[in-house]
Amino acid sequence: MEPLALTALVSLDRRDAAPLSEQLYRGLRDAIRTGRVPAGARLPSSRAAAAALSVSRNTVVAAYDLLRAEGAIAARHGAAPRVLEISIGSTIPPVAQRAVMLGPRGAAVAAPARAELYAAPSGWFMPGAPDERLFPRAAWARALRKAALLSHGPMSGYADYAGRPSLRAALAARLAADRGLMVSAGQVIVVSSAQAAFNLLAQVLAEPGNRALVETPGYAGARAAFAAAGLAVSPLPVDAAGADIGRVTGAARLAYVTPSNQYPLGVRMALHRREALADWARRHDAWIVEDDYDGEFHWRGRAVAPLQSIAPDVVVYVGSAAKSLMPALRLGWIAAPEPLVAPLREGVRNLGLGANLHAQAAFEAFVDDGAWRAHIRRISSAYAAHGKLLADALEDRFGAAMNVSRPDGGLQLVARLTTLETEAAAMAALGSAGFAVAALSRYGFGAPGPPGLVIGFADADPTLVRRFCNTLDRTIPETERARSTRAARDP
Repeated sequence: MEPLALTALVSLDRRDAAPLSEQLYRGLRDAIRTGRVPAGARLPSSRAAAAALSVSRNTVVAAYDLLRAEGAIAARHGAAPRVLEISIGSTIPPVAQRAVMLGPRGAAVAAPARAELYAAPSGWFMPGAPDERLFPRAAWARALRKAALLSHGPMSGYADYAGRPSLRAALAARLAADRGLMVSAGQVIVVSSAQAAFNLLAQVLAEPGNRALVETPGYAGARAAFAAAGLAVSPLPVDAAGADIGRVTGAARLAYVTPSNQYPLGVRMALHRREALADWARRHDAWIVEDDYDGEFHWRGRAVAPLQSIAPDVVVYVGSAAKSLMPALRLGWIAAPEPLVAPLREGVRNLGLGANLHAQAAFEAFVDDGAWRAHIRRISSAYAAHGKLLADALEDRFGAAMNVSRPDGGLQLVARLTTLETEAAAMAALGSAGFAVAALSRYGFGAPGPPGLVIGFADADPTLVRRFCNTLDRTIPETERARSTRAARDP
């Protein structure tokens, strides 16, 4: 504890009849009792305390002696007093906690959108979570050190709040080359995450009460962002050909889709569905929010260009470094149609959604020198192998009792089960074993969807896959396996 901290803890009044030493003793005793000075904290030496409070050293020594006699502090010669773990009696009543009543918008912002989705808050096989072991620590450390040593000028304050101009140019070039986007550097806006992008778009492009369509089953984060902005969120049905706007009646202001690798099912949106969605947006004066979820990871067939490449006038593209590097870096970006650029840039500043400057500079170096692209190639090979390892093991162990969908890309697969009861049993067992898989039935709106598990495979290895299968093996009844086997034999 710094000596000056005493002035915030203790108020001495020289007009008070009580001696200063007693006032100091009472003030420190109450601060210790109420937890403002925690156990283990060190008080200033008597000399330093006396100087800070403008009192004599004898005054401080007398107060410390009283505290030591009560067992509140321990002191030895030459060392600063240390607060002990005790409970000092006092007549001061505890502070009453104020009841908090959130309004509808506050409740929507604070709603635990993902609380019931996962078997555990964190753990192995969490959908969408990259393998931290593959993070390029040494290269990132070098890039970050160089970024910290740069002189950033006005950008060290509030200039270019929506992203370093050089990073936006580097991203525009890479998005055009790697993903086929039709975008200039001026259309790229850097934000702190994809979730920040959804919050920004919901608040800038729509008004409370407007309707927003979100894929179902679909990403809970987008649903939460739109609901927090006061939008009326409705389902956008998904099947084997992706989101189907033809099954939606009426208009909406926003439509959220993951066309390149649908989350969580892993399907691609067919070209005719993409064209129909773009036509719908133009007819209804709506905006399509395209989340290029896991778009950098592709395992089979030809890579499909983002929806933005065929409808740049109505699509706002969102991407991030969460899967290719790490979610906690908090780096995301938006590629917006030109008319939206100015309001979105101002929105980033007003809502405080800008990304860390040093992280931006380090990432820019990664993009410019080709390290990011090379890193994606390396981890793509690893993730493809991890996904195959898990899918093979599930099919070998469970056969017809579990329908495993092998995705064309991404970091997760879906294993469909036959009943919600089996799903619940599997979630409980896997959560207890340290696996943070998600329940497929909880990705929809209202009533439960089809039963199954959404399983991340980025961190899969033979040991974890074996443990996962052994845990899951105990949750699928023999009768269900037999029923599934008969159904497969006699369709």
